Amino acid sequence: MSVKPLKPTTHLIFWGCTVALFILTILLFKSVLLPFVLGIAVAYLLNPLVNTMGNMGISRTPASLMILGGFMIILLGFVGIISPIVYREIAQFSKDLPEYIEKFWALMAPVTAMLDEYIGGENGKDIEGLLRENAGSASKAAQFLVQKLAAGGQAVMDVVSVAVFMPIVAFFMMAEWPKVTQWVRDLMPRHSEEVIMGLLKEIDEKLSGFVRGQISVAVFLGVGYAVALTIAGLKYGFLIGLMSGLLSVIPMVGSAVGLIVSVAVAWFQAGDLVFVGIIAAIFIGGQIIEGNFLTPKLVGDSVGLHPLWVFFALLAGGSLLGILGMFLAVPVAAVIGVLLSFAIRKYKESAYYLDPVVEEAGGKPKAAPAAKAVAKKKTTKKKTTRKAKEAS
Repeated sequence: MSVKPLKPTTHLIFWGCTVALFILTILLFKSVLLPFVLGIAVAYLLNPLVNTMGNMGISRTPASLMILGGFMIILLGFVGIISPIVYREIAQFSKDLPEYIEKFWALMAPVTAMLDEYIGGENGKDIEGLLRENAGSASKAAQFLVQKLAAGGQAVMDVVSVAVFMPIVAFFMMAEWPKVTQWVRDLMPRHSEEVIMGLLKEIDEKLSGFVRGQISVAVFLGVGYAVALTIAGLKYGFLIGLMSGLLSVIPMVGSAVGLIVSVAVAWFQAGDLVFVGIIAAIFIGGQIIEGNFLTPKLVGDSVGLHPLWVFFALLAGGSLLGILGMFLAVPVAAVIGVLLSFAIRKYKESAYYLDPVVEEAGGKPKAAPAAKAVAKKKTTKKKTTRKAKEAS
């Protein structure tokens, strides 16, 4: 059966409608998508282990059940251990925050006095008074947020839905991964299957480099920082360490933020430069271990995502769709990055970038103006060189 070739505008309309339908689906069902997104992410993370057990002769269903069960036991055990510690440190921080604010104002008193002298007050209030007033509101807002998170509400419902439905989604995706991928491949346009599969391979390389590499590094760093800061005696050290590890999915960002926060807390806690130096040395040591051992072993030479691109994607996803957007940010960033690279390659192969070859009336190719200029320049250079040799 012969099929009439499609026009480029038809391709553009088709893929534009596909992208629009994908975005519309996310916007309509964003309130219930989080367990499914997390389930697919877990299945993608654990699928290589299922394939390995499949090569050993174990069918996918029992292999998926065993691997997912082990993963959930480790995850729940980890959460069960750290949750009481994190909750205690958050509650302690909310109580200590006013004291830290007072110490901060005492430290900044010379600066605010100098600014007040040069700028002057506003409606009879000096700069320190205005800043104190706003800082007090921020402190009350932080305490209110902590109380609301502890009280539950919608956040608790989200956690329950994730805990119940995420493992179910992950199990079915792991057990039926080959069928799902084959179904997707069968839907691809036949004339573009090779190109699409090449793009999907590039996306998989970027995601695997990030998910299975950078996240593993972040987990090791988070646990290491938490334990080391706690042993060193830093207040909220466990919480700061875990948050530093979580932010380490963006290379350098987690350690930089953790270093600044830890040094500030250490100074307010003890006011001792030796103690501050010990805390700073923990993060410097963490960076040395990451750069020389963790990243080469866990990430290797895999093609990842640029840290700035990941940072922008997480902020954009969080602002648009909240927690769901932050989980979708990395795969969407990988897709966009690969498609942009593909578009740039096609652009550099097109007549818009290259000098087109114009045919003469007799059918012989005629060089474009830019090519002519280059050829003329080379000819002139050869003549000059020849004349110089003859003169010598």
